[in-house]
Amino acid sequence: MTYKFDENGKFFTEIISKKTVTALVQTSTHLIRGTVHTRKEERIKDELERDELFLAITDAHVLGTDGATIHQTDFIAVRRSQIIWVIPDEKDESQDGMQ
Repeated sequence: MTYKFDENGKFFTEIISKKTVTALVQTSTHLIRGTVHTRKEERIKDELERDELFLAITDAHVLGTDGATIHQTDFIAVRRSQIIWVIPDEKDESQDGMQ
């Protein structure tokens, strides 16, 4: 890991601190329940507006029309242009107080 210091003693690193938010993500073809990672002082909306092709979701469960898990994976990258809507888990929001 690389650290850089400025003249005031403030240090900079390549690591970006993130918080996790459990969410439902509806794509054009599937509903996914998983964990979205956002920067500490930002909202899910800010993460969705980033100029990147894919949104990373961890501990992902792809759900069928009956709500049952049809596929589970530790990581999935969802093309942002395919996302229709995102609903953060309200329990996560109340505990974190950041949303």
